[in-house]
Amino acid sequence: MTVEEAPAPVRGLTGAEADLRRRQGEANTAVGGTSRTYATILRTNVFSFYNSILFALGATLLALGRYDDALISVGLGLVNALISASQEIRAKRKLDRLQLLDRTPVVVVRDGREIEVAPETVVRGDVVRVRPGDQIVVDGPLLDGGRVEADESLLTGESDPVAKEPGDDLRSGSLCVDGDGHQLARDVGAASYAGRLTTEARANTTDTTPLQRRIEFVVRLVMALVVLMSGAILAQAALEGFSLLRVVQITAVLSGLVPYGLFFLIAVAYTAGAARIAGLGALVQQVNAVESVSNVDVVCTDKTGTLTTGRLTLEEVEPVGAGTASTDDALGAFARSVTTPNLTTAALAAALPGEAWVVRDEIPFSSSLRWSGLVTDEGTWVLGAPDALAPHLAGPPLTADVDARTSLGLRVLVLARATDPTAGLRGTGGRPALPALQPVSVVALSDELRAEVVETISRFQENGVALKVLSGDDPRTVAALATQAGLDAREPVAGADIDGLDDPALDRVVARTTVFGRVAPEHKERIVASLRRQGGYVAMIGDGVNDARALKAAHVGVAMRSGSAVTRDVADIVLVDDSFAALLPAQREGRKIINGIAVSMYVFLTRVATQGVVILAVTMLGLGFPYSPTQVGLTLLTVGVPTLFLTFWARHTPPDEHLLANLGRFVIPAAIITAGFGTAVYAFLYQEITQGFTTGRTPADVIASFESYTGLTFGTDADFAEASATLGAQTGLSTFVSLASFGLILFLLPPTRFFAAWIRPVPDKRPAVLVAVLVAAFVGVLFTPALSDYFGLTGPAAPVFVAVLPALVLWFGVLTVAYRVRLLDRVLGLDEPATAE
Repeated sequence: MTVEEAPAPVRGLTGAEADLRRRQGEANTAVGGTSRTYATILRTNVFSFYNSILFALGATLLALGRYDDALISVGLGLVNALISASQEIRAKRKLDRLQLLDRTPVVVVRDGREIEVAPETVVRGDVVRVRPGDQIVVDGPLLDGGRVEADESLLTGESDPVAKEPGDDLRSGSLCVDGDGHQLARDVGAASYAGRLTTEARANTTDTTPLQRRIEFVVRLVMALVVLMSGAILAQAALEGFSLLRVVQITAVLSGLVPYGLFFLIAVAYTAGAARIAGLGALVQQVNAVESVSNVDVVCTDKTGTLTTGRLTLEEVEPVGAGTASTDDALGAFARSVTTPNLTTAALAAALPGEAWVVRDEIPFSSSLRWSGLVTDEGTWVLGAPDALAPHLAGPPLTADVDARTSLGLRVLVLARATDPTAGLRGTGGRPALPALQPVSVVALSDELRAEVVETISRFQENGVALKVLSGDDPRTVAALATQAGLDAREPVAGADIDGLDDPALDRVVARTTVFGRVAPEHKERIVASLRRQGGYVAMIGDGVNDARALKAAHVGVAMRSGSAVTRDVADIVLVDDSFAALLPAQREGRKIINGIAVSMYVFLTRVATQGVVILAVTMLGLGFPYSPTQVGLTLLTVGVPTLFLTFWARHTPPDEHLLANLGRFVIPAAIITAGFGTAVYAFLYQEITQGFTTGRTPADVIASFESYTGLTFGTDADFAEASATLGAQTGLSTFVSLASFGLILFLLPPTRFFAAWIRPVPDKRPAVLVAVLVAAFVGVLFTPALSDYFGLTGPAAPVFVAVLPALVLWFGVLTVAYRVRLLDRVLGLDEPATAE
């Protein structure tokens, strides 16, 4: 609806017209919640493809009475699903609560009279009364007869009010601070500016971190290999006539090869890291931001409130032109006379003398005018930006004076007086208009740099992190302040200069520019998108609703605690002390998390690969299946517990850029050598036990023990010997692989040069102590009947140790040689192996 079609402000819509438009969906209905419902979140997380397989196996095992197997097979998957679902539900609740508009009643004109209604009952075409203190709840033009001052800081970041004349648009989300008028409701609900901002802010745009993508790739690769291996083994089981129970147990073991515990480990590590970072001044709201912040190589930040404290200090008042007897008194009087003080006038009033004038007319400062003026008994006075006043100033240009101060990072204003003492500040239709002016003084104010800014920027640069300053202030002033803070400001760029650029041209400008001034919210979003296109890992720091879109577009959105509620809600991290210096310890903590999880991946994947190779080798030898689901549960001791500690003890060094390649270099030799010796142990014990029963050399007490283990009777059940041999061989295999898994920790984090075949020794001796504790715990499992029975193992037996201990010594020697000579690199012809440090 155009302004010409608008109903008369005194009449507005009728009640019937408003009801009809509401039924037609033209009401100012609040933007709905996020697209994913709670049921959808639970369904997709709990009943994922992998979990569905585990649940099916668990149900079958339960039906067959194998309760321990069922618990171990599905427990970890269920825990992971619940953790991920709870995190997504928490994020959904926060975003659903996000609301840019207040829900206080507004006044509309219905049936020719003013009535008070709820904001959501305003319809398109309504005439809304706008008064000081009212929040604008719809978009549309100001109608004839009104004039208001709108505070749009929530939307644009500009703290000074903007004058609105009849025909000018009022945007939802802004606040009327002065004046009175009527507005036509043209865009309502989701179509309004506030509605669009709310929708964009509520969008779930969480980025998957690099480490999460690597782990997902590895897990998918392992799943594909497990599926292929499962098909072959289950086909063989079918041909050999295995029972349903045996087939289900084999399937459960194969499913357990997928290193799903890595996701659980990540969740725990992120949560613990977030708790530590909170104590350092950064509140983590999106858990993967703990890791994500460590990858940041570009930080985009505003100037005011981030580089500076937001306070202004008067530096200089330089009289020019004819001047007055006391320019200080005139400037102080001007500052005390304005009805809408801002940071500038507050700084002037605090630093200068002067008594308030009697004001006959006033033009408040606005970002569109960039000047303010007073008509008083002492004449007509104007204070504003030099370039805004320049066309109306008499005398020589002030360019040299202004540029000299701007180059120092000062905010420069000009105080001027109308050459005609009777001149006003309004033109045709009452709109603001400047008369001929005589300059009185050049005023220079300085922004106060935060105390920690110089050191913080220096440390960021030492860590290879680039900074981009995105500000609404004059580019030259911002550049000078950035230089004071230690940045290479180069040639600053104004937002207007990038409006007409396509993406490739913008990318070139962004790549070479450090400071951007006079930028709007749209500019910030485009700059962040450009940095991402160029491969940057971007953090955006903001405090206003105008920053919300850029925060959502960045890899890591960072909000100030003193900023708007909307910005805090959409941010991944909130700086509780409003200091971006807190990002440095957060980045350090993130690196520790990455390194810890990386070490855990070495342990996890070696275990998975070893078990996979053993299963293939033993199956090909026709010696039964080498694991039961309960024996796989030992991974809690051999993998779960150590990786948890190793993650928390990780170093703060930069992450390994060649993680996947180094994983291959470590895991492949370890898996092949460990699986080779493990298969030999299994085959040796299987044959020894089988021959013992066949030849009658097995003592009666051993036979009795195996009868209690297997539930079968010697001499009666035909498969007694096979079941006993399989169980005994599985015990030997599990013992060897478990002890070898502990030994791998000494290769990854060697306490002395004796173990330093993979990397140099580390100063932290806690991993070595952990290995000793784990070995003792495993021995305790073997020697405790209740625990050994739970994990499907026999009690301690001499043949097991006779086979396992020599194999461990040989295994350690062979693996040491393989790592020291970089055997895999030589086999593959890699000239320059990347060494994991």
